[in-house]
Amino acid sequence: MFTKCYAATLTGIEAILVEVETNVSPGLGMSLVGLPDNAVKESQERIRSAFMNSDVRMPGKRIIVNLAPADIKKEGSALDLSIAAAILGATEQIAQQKLTDYMIMGELSLDGTVKPIKGALPIAINAHKNGLKGIVLPISNADEAAVVEGLEVIGVTSLREFIDWMNGDIEITPHSKEMANSLAKKTPYAEDFADVKGQGYVKRALEVAVAGGHNVIMIGSPGSGKTMLARRMPTIMPPLTLDEALETTKIHSVAGKLGADMGLMTQRPFRSPHHTTSPVALVGGGSNPQPGEISLAHNGILFLDELPEFGRNILEVLRQPLEDKNIMISRAKYSIEYPANFMLVASMNPCPCGYYNHPTKDCVCSSGAVFKYINKISGPLFDRIDLHVEVVPVSFEEMSDPTPAESSATIRERVIKARQIQSERFKGLSGVHTNAMMSSSMIKEFCKLSDQCTSLLGKAMDKLNLSARAYDRIIKVARTIADLADSKEILPQHIAEAINYRSLDRANWGQQ
Repeated sequence: MFTKCYAATLTGIEAILVEVETNVSPGLGMSLVGLPDNAVKESQERIRSAFMNSDVRMPGKRIIVNLAPADIKKEGSALDLSIAAAILGATEQIAQQKLTDYMIMGELSLDGTVKPIKGALPIAINAHKNGLKGIVLPISNADEAAVVEGLEVIGVTSLREFIDWMNGDIEITPHSKEMANSLAKKTPYAEDFADVKGQGYVKRALEVAVAGGHNVIMIGSPGSGKTMLARRMPTIMPPLTLDEALETTKIHSVAGKLGADMGLMTQRPFRSPHHTTSPVALVGGGSNPQPGEISLAHNGILFLDELPEFGRNILEVLRQPLEDKNIMISRAKYSIEYPANFMLVASMNPCPCGYYNHPTKDCVCSSGAVFKYINKISGPLFDRIDLHVEVVPVSFEEMSDPTPAESSATIRERVIKARQIQSERFKGLSGVHTNAMMSSSMIKEFCKLSDQCTSLLGKAMDKLNLSARAYDRIIKVARTIADLADSKEILPQHIAEAINYRSLDRANWGQQ
């Protein structure tokens, strides 16, 4: 007897519909066709054992299972439950009317328990896109899938429960979760800028960076607070929009990074890989393709602590995603595109000993050693970092000052207002949301400078010996500073402040 049901397989962060066709005929043995990988082939043994421990009869006949379309490779163990359902339908052990109404996904344990899967959200989106009534999947993935409106989500704990539900012996209440409510219930951050004493200049620079979506690097001696400041940056970023939350959740779902019973992600991601990370771990890919750190930081922050300690080949792979906001991974057997629209936040010591320009400690490095240390970071990568901020250690007087510092919530309000101004400015321009994303032509259109501003910028370029690549960066940052001040025009004071954020420009650092 022939029957079929629906499942899905993941390609990048998207799901592709899979028809699980099953035919049971006289004979012996079970065959899986349709480009299954080893994990899918091993499902035969998991299904046999799950049937035995769930009081289900495994037919002593010839079973052929085809996973269509047959030219797309099927990976992972998430097809166990759908294959089992197709076999049960073909042997008339479950009612068939529900088989083609629902997408069925889940990994089977040997005792018949249904284990969680990766990528539940993109799979549920695909089920809704293809007009299916609902999706059956592990109970621990139900909240994640339930954010898809208009889709009936049935969470099951075991093969036995699934069979009883299919036959109408039990009722399972569909899971429901309104996306708007999910976004409204935000988990409070553990950190806050109110905890940071002093560092007013640095906090202002980070506010400008977040307001305009600018990449930023902090340079300072060990213990000056660079990491502490970076970890508080997500607390001043604008809240995720619904589209951003869905896309971010899809990436983390595919990578298996969502916690148990977690639905929609409500906080912007903050990823901080160690400097020993590999290029594949950073950008994604591998034998079984997975999103890398730059994609897991999508719509959030990628923090690289002690930037010069990262390998040169690792840093160079950042150049293309920083420019294009996505990463295309091409291998002999596959080609996958992952989104990678993140803010790069980096930190580093000013020199090998760490005390160049320190207010109280002497640097023992030669100017050549300082310049060589800075040159561990390539010019093209530096060209994509808008703000260079010096972090000076906090004095005892500042640390002991009882005056409360400005909270993250207050700073965030100003950031949100500046982002709203940019949203109106770039309305109708596809793929441009912040000042940092402006092209040269957009700079000419949206960042017109007065003669006074042009004169000031020209003098700064000459006097401070700034490199040519600093020119556009300064104008973009000045535009963001003007937005924070709710100014339609870029004023000289905005240009002056933006110039102060170019302390690491190669033309002058290490030669002071």
